[in-house]
Amino acid sequence: MSAEISARQARRLAITAQGLAEPRPSAVPGVARFRRLIDRLGAIQIDSVNVVVRSHYLPAFSRLGAYPLDMLEREAWGRRPSLFEYWGHEASLLPMAMQPLFRWRMERARGGETWSGLARFGRERRDYIDAVLARIEREGPVTGGDFADGPRQAGWWNWSNGKRALEWLFWAGLITTKTRRGFERVYDLTERVLPRAVTSAPTPTEAEAHRALLMIAARAMGVATEGDLRDYFRMPVAQTRARVAELVEARTLASVGVEGWRQRAFLVPGTRVPRRLPARTLLSPFDNLIWRRERTQRLFGTRVRLEIYTPAHKREHGYYVLPFLIGETICARVDLKADRQAGVLRVQAAHLEPGAADETAEALAAELTVMAGWLGLAGVEVAGRGGLAPELSLALANR
Repeated sequence: MSAEISARQARRLAITAQGLAEPRPSAVPGVARFRRLIDRLGAIQIDSVNVVVRSHYLPAFSRLGAYPLDMLEREAWGRRPSLFEYWGHEASLLPMAMQPLFRWRMERARGGETWSGLARFGRERRDYIDAVLARIEREGPVTGGDFADGPRQAGWWNWSNGKRALEWLFWAGLITTKTRRGFERVYDLTERVLPRAVTSAPTPTEAEAHRALLMIAARAMGVATEGDLRDYFRMPVAQTRARVAELVEARTLASVGVEGWRQRAFLVPGTRVPRRLPARTLLSPFDNLIWRRERTQRLFGTRVRLEIYTPAHKREHGYYVLPFLIGETICARVDLKADRQAGVLRVQAAHLEPGAADETAEALAAELTVMAGWLGLAGVEVAGRGGLAPELSLALANR
């Protein structure tokens, strides 16, 4: 790999690193394939929005196709999980072996380095937090609803003082998610949930953990600036700069210039640019490939904005918008909703992107059909909004 690469090479490296350049399995993927994928990604962001399906189910669909939904649930919250929950890139599902790499963050949380409101609660109500921890030690798993003011209320949104205490303990690594009921976390002591081989594993120094996390991010991103690498696991600024410099000096990372990028980028030496990119897939709004909006614009020349939190009258593409990737190009965006009562996947808007391939409508129709079947829906229905909607509706009718 030369010290300078083109924008196209960078795009291909990024897509390949994310597991989107490999053909989907012809049969239903097994657990081993699923685990390899999550190890490759390093994290899957958890999100509660259930307009189509909760977002943490979508990255595996984008890469593996119609895998069993309960596979993720078993791997995350089953009797012998391979994943655990923690703050990786936001709330995330992470490979179990990575737990020691986040102990520095847990230790910092105990010292008050969490978001400001929770840190203040930790300082002011530590006796109460200790009492909650003692209750879990004594009585076993609890939920936020167990601490609701008044009648018990289930739900992750229930931020009573008990829920705040649980979240502080979760940040601190003293408790973790044992399972979920619906979307509500059930917490228990970390040593009672995680395998002994994990909890007894040596704790790396903070610098060692940072270097390891940056290398996981580098492999998962293909090519990335220092800011991109830092964002993948939300690393500290100064420490990231120092650790990246060490990795370059050790020749574990190589520095490259990318056409059109103002900052130098980094990749794993020996990384090769693929000749073919067979990707044809819908991406979650929270997909790893497009986590960092600035990087997405650098890679694809298009602004991908999360519009869930945008007032309805200001939305450009819709509420829950999934970009559609063909090869190395984002060719379309679709605003989707799983109408479970009617049994259909609704395309509430479909927009064609500049430079889209001629086969975009047909390819998108095929992918939407697969997604509908994966979600247990009978078909796909297209509303009239968006310039791609008429052609997409015709392509679906001709299937």
